[in-house]
Amino acid sequence: MKKQSVIISTNLKDSLCQAIEACPHDKLFILTDETTEQLCKPLVSSIDCLKHAIPIIIGATDTHKTLESLAHVWTELSQQGGSRKSLLINLGGGMVTDLGGFAASTFKRGIPYINIPTTLLSMVDAAVGGKTGINFNGLKNEIGVFNPASSVIIDTQFLASLDIANICSGYAEMLKHGLISQVEHWSQLLQFNLQDPDLQELQQLVGQSVKIKEQIVEQDPYEQGIRKALNLGHTVGHAFESLALKQERPVLHGYAVAWGCICELYLSAIKTGFPTQKLRQTVQFIKENYGQFNITCKEYEQLYEFMKHDKKNASGIINFTLLGEIGDIKINQTATKEEIFEMLDFFREG
Repeated sequence: MKKQSVIISTNLKDSLCQAIEACPHDKLFILTDETTEQLCKPLVSSIDCLKHAIPIIIGATDTHKTLESLAHVWTELSQQGGSRKSLLINLGGGMVTDLGGFAASTFKRGIPYINIPTTLLSMVDAAVGGKTGINFNGLKNEIGVFNPASSVIIDTQFLASLDIANICSGYAEMLKHGLISQVEHWSQLLQFNLQDPDLQELQQLVGQSVKIKEQIVEQDPYEQGIRKALNLGHTVGHAFESLALKQERPVLHGYAVAWGCICELYLSAIKTGFPTQKLRQTVQFIKENYGQFNITCKEYEQLYEFMKHDKKNASGIINFTLLGEIGDIKINQTATKEEIFEMLDFFREG
């Protein structure tokens, strides 16, 4: 898989024009959702290199990360004269960069694309690493391909219009990066004031977070080994998300990952020796900033079934990424159904 260029931008105009120049094209398209069209596109619309960009707009939020939205993007690319030499810019959060990346990867068997993530979650997670896709048949990211953007331009000025809930959502992935890297970085993340964030300090933390993800993706682009470290919190987190969607009470991805980290750190404590003091510190930070996802024991079977559908599994065995310590990554871990139900008990009562 080709290496993508990740640009931590201090001058959005220069960064964008350089990224576009690096991708010679006949037509330029820019994909937004209804929210980023209003809040984020004004920050780039006056840039000369975008003046001929053809707009494509899809519905906002993860409920529109669907086959229908994907077909709409393909249709627009086709009807507006897109060719194999066209270029697509995805301006938005993780839903836009995931879906837009998949649309670009499949239109005319693949056209280049540039990601400009506008949420914290997409800056540190979705837009970096080459995963693209859509939700399908009630399951998160069920259909997609590995295909990195030509460039990812990260500029934290977009975060000024982001609400605290979405800042928290992105920060959960940063916390995960801290857990799989170094004690110092994890400790720094736990001390950050998430409810009144300093955007300058946050930019520095984002840079560190992106480097951690880049280093792991470079070692294992197709998730055959160590890249599974990035799945910490996600086996359970995706199950929470799927349950929430089914019950029509959708939750932000990062909140589900944070709650998933509580569960998977508990499994780490009982199965791979993760220190209970660090478990308690992390759980306290998550509960203070993310609240609780209310479930009952009646939903355990349903959550277990969702976990069995996770893409990381093999032969129907649920696969977890656990930790022996901060940065001591244990991939391809399993747990019995009883242990998983005990984990859910801990999540509800811990």
